[in-house]
Amino acid sequence: MDIRTHRIAAIPGDGIGIEVVAAGLEVLEALADRDGGFRFDVESFDWGTDRYRRTGAFMPEDGADRLRGFDAILFGAVGAPDVADHLTLWGLRLAICQPLDQYANVRPTRMLPGIRSPLRHVGESELDWVIVRENSEGEYAGQGGRSHPGLPLEVATDVSIFTRAGVERIMRFAFRLAQSRPRKLLTVVTKSNAQRHGMVLWDQIAGEVAREFPDVRWDKMLVDAMTVRMVQKPASLDTIVATNLHADILSDLAAALAGSIGVAPTANLNPERDTPSMFEPIHGSAFDITGRGIANPVATFWTAAMMLEHLGEAEAAGRLMTAVGRVTADEDLHTPDLGGRATTRQVTDALIAALRGRNA
Repeated sequence: MDIRTHRIAAIPGDGIGIEVVAAGLEVLEALADRDGGFRFDVESFDWGTDRYRRTGAFMPEDGADRLRGFDAILFGAVGAPDVADHLTLWGLRLAICQPLDQYANVRPTRMLPGIRSPLRHVGESELDWVIVRENSEGEYAGQGGRSHPGLPLEVATDVSIFTRAGVERIMRFAFRLAQSRPRKLLTVVTKSNAQRHGMVLWDQIAGEVAREFPDVRWDKMLVDAMTVRMVQKPASLDTIVATNLHADILSDLAAALAGSIGVAPTANLNPERDTPSMFEPIHGSAFDITGRGIANPVATFWTAAMMLEHLGEAEAAGRLMTAVGRVTADEDLHTPDLGGRATTRQVTDALIAALRGRNA
């Protein structure tokens, strides 16, 4: 039997990223051993804040090019309390996403078994969303600068960039994703009442692309009103598309409404597969709990399932998510972010046991 080999670049990064990526790789190996039809060839990279302290750079100058030969990237987190956040973000994560044109950031949110939402009387059927974040331009395009530093007339600018090509491709991606889901429902998030150029273009292109998908129902929401709808009418939403900044904020709110940012996954996709896509939990480096062994690895397990699906291993991805549901259903296996006392090790061991069980 031919065994499929998937080349994975592992970048644990900083803080609990190191802990949860290790757990994720352990689970992937257990899954590969169980299934037998595929294997992983993993190469780890020590890119992160420690490297920045040693060398002045979070990754080598040709780092993004080094990743091009891999099938996927598993990323942990980047950031440390003693290094400015803009240095870490632009020095590693965005330094990978942008050159590799991972323009579609996909963040599913749903209620996992055994996890309660802070919203009263909200269950699994009422909160099941996918947020599509434009991941290459908008407010995070990196355009702008500072003039007259330190003087009273100092000026700092960040210019939001919206191109027709960039907006069209993320809209088509979002409409296709909505079309693939049972409800065929898309909400386009905007702020065109105040941002009268880029966001008006965003709205205009949404209407143009919508005509290509007559079977998809869609509506528009201003981003501030969207936060209210997410809290008060979660069942009215399904697939959501928003700009880089708006979706960044809304997806963290979504994770909190689903119970914890510790269970939230992300995929940074190059949908055309011209370059490898990158998969990461969204919880960050969390230095306040680093080294204590209590980081929630569920976000990384869910992230790994998204990576498996992207690699064409849909059956294995489904098996992994079934095992995740069995683990989260047991409150004795909840880590402190979910109100429990379980450790990263206990959750990982339980997940591997679920994968190896007779009914897995």
